[in-house]
Amino acid sequence: MSLFNDTRLDEMREQCLKFDKEHPEVWDMFVRFSKEIISKGYKNYSVNAVFERIRWEKDIGGDGINQFKLNNNYRAFYARKFMAMFPEHKGFFRTRTQTSEDKKATKQEPLRPEYFNSLISKLKGATA
Repeated sequence: MSLFNDTRLDEMREQCLKFDKEHPEVWDMFVRFSKEIISKGYKNYSVNAVFERIRWEKDIGGDGINQFKLNNNYRAFYARKFMAMFPEHKGFFRTRTQTSEDKKATKQEPLRPEYFNSLISKLKGATA
């Protein structure tokens, strides 16, 4: 993580860019599903629904092992990237002012699958 992240917005943007680079299939699915909705005549749609469909497809279509966690913090960045890459669809995802711009960076890494696997193991051990 960069030492130049003064705001939470900068920090989340950098985390999202890193994730996007590591998992280009997520962007491909985001574009495919967004264009599919557009082709059905929708003028606006929910980025949340697109993210949930990606989760569904990755979990059901995958090998049953979570390969990554799709952080909800990335939704706004993917929506904005889509509209920047496809300006003819500007406004398809409704966006708000990112209030994280006014908050200090946390300097924490995003949670990874290992965290959740460890947590599940601890919880199972506590009930045994």
